[in-house]
Amino acid sequence: MYQVDIYRRVRLACHHDGLSKREAARRFGIDRKTVDKMLQHSVPPGYRRSKPIKRPKLGPYISLIDAILEEDKTRPRKQRHTAKRIYERLRDEHGFDGGKTIVKDYVRKHRQHSQEVFVPLTHAPGHAQVDFGEALAVIGGVELKVHFLAMDLRLRGGRLWPTATPAS
Repeated sequence: MYQVDIYRRVRLACHHDGLSKREAARRFGIDRKTVDKMLQHSVPPGYRRSKPIKRPKLGPYISLIDAILEEDKTRPRKQRHTAKRIYERLRDEHGFDGGKTIVKDYVRKHRQHSQEVFVPLTHAPGHAQVDFGEALAVIGGVELKVHFLAMDLRLRGGRLWPTATPAS
């Protein structure tokens, strides 16, 4: 893998200085096909598989693993299956003869793809973030849906001053 610096220098030489691909390959000591790839992508693309991973032993059991993992979403965190426990169930209940590493790798990848991603919001001091929302509240013994305005104001010194006022 080439360093980002040489990647940038090759792109600048060809796009801005008008250097040919052949001359860039000669000057930087790399292959012309590599120069072509560098010019096609603005950032290094990294390694990509040409075909999906073949799992001949695990293939027939993937639907079972997915079902176990889907069922685990409704269970408390401490009662969910580990990859080792899923492997043991496959081996004992369904006659799986593969290794536990392929099961562990599949479970890890599945859990990574199903994780929620949160992007933290930031704003400069003196600027506020405001949002509307709704919640259930008990007022006078009656449960009602109420609407509210939530405001987050960052003051100097990095302190947050969250406020919430009911909307009418």
